Amino acid sequence: MTGPVEALLPSAEPVRFLTDDGAAVRGRRPGYPVPDPELLRRAHRAMVVGRRFDAQATALTKQGRLAVYPSSHGQEACQVGSVLALEDGDWFFPTYRESVALVTRGIDPVEVLALLRGDAHCGYDPGRHRVAPQCTPLATQTVHAAGLAYAERRKGTGRVALACVGDGATSEGDFHEALNFAAVFKAPVVFLVQNNQYAISVPLERQTAAPSLAYKGIGYGVRSERVDGNDPVAVLAVLAAAVEHARSGRGPFLVEAHTYRLESHTNADDASRYRTDAEAGQWRRRDPVARLKTYLRRRGHLSKADIAASSAEAEEFAGRLRDRMNTDPELAPLGMFDHVYSTPTPQLDEQRALLRAEIEAEEALP
Repeated sequence: MTGPVEALLPSAEPVRFLTDDGAAVRGRRPGYPVPDPELLRRAHRAMVVGRRFDAQATALTKQGRLAVYPSSHGQEACQVGSVLALEDGDWFFPTYRESVALVTRGIDPVEVLALLRGDAHCGYDPGRHRVAPQCTPLATQTVHAAGLAYAERRKGTGRVALACVGDGATSEGDFHEALNFAAVFKAPVVFLVQNNQYAISVPLERQTAAPSLAYKGIGYGVRSERVDGNDPVAVLAVLAAAVEHARSGRGPFLVEAHTYRLESHTNADDASRYRTDAEAGQWRRRDPVARLKTYLRRRGHLSKADIAASSAEAEEFAGRLRDRMNTDPELAPLGMFDHVYSTPTPQLDEQRALLRAEIEAEEALP
């Protein structure tokens, strides 16, 4: 009989449904049913659109329309799968790299890029979309996700929260505090670690001696699993099980997805300084978009017309984004004071008055 510790352990090898070239893997791990073909079709479409959005956003940095952009090229299975595993009422807690996930969630892409453009800390309405602001400090949103999920449990809503982090965030104290709190209070939260092998330029082996990042959940009593993060079928299957685990009252679930960031950390980084082209080439051959397309095509779930329609939609999406981002934003500098406190402090009022005076003086110049 499986003991309490063994029940928490992740698989010895990451869960896979597809080979690197998109063929079905024989002898799948029990407990993870194959996702519905229609869901996989949705995932393929979202990944195609997401990759084109990502490329367009990267181009916008070169045109000076974005201050910075952290690409998720190569991580589309995690980006899309994390959102499609949730229901509309569930909460999503992203990092700064989850722009494709937010677009998949249905958020206006210009609002998604507001933070990276420098317009606002958060360009969308978190309450309306049930998506927390994109988090730049590592792992701080995991504590927020655990707390909100616990509140949903107290209210009996049946909602869950899913928080994304990178491998570097698992070395932060907030991550461990979130796991401990969530486990003790059985908060319905899923922690998705996108292990893309580097914390900016620091390779995984330089920041952890654990056999796998998924093992970090065991010490807190958190059920954990490993998955091939470039296998969209496996990602959707494992995340569906993780979300159901949390929703059913069994507490948090930690998923480590093994993936790779094909582009540099951001446009301000040069990945060639710390990794080789050969290494990146190995991961390019495990392209999640191509693997899913091949799998669906072989099973008759995706036609040439479907592929063409997705590509056309992606180009149209990128074109609309490009046109809208080429328009200068309407800036309201005094708006930075609006939501600091519900009742502004005297110091805040003083700062607002100083800025207003500076703006008025600038506008009065000939």
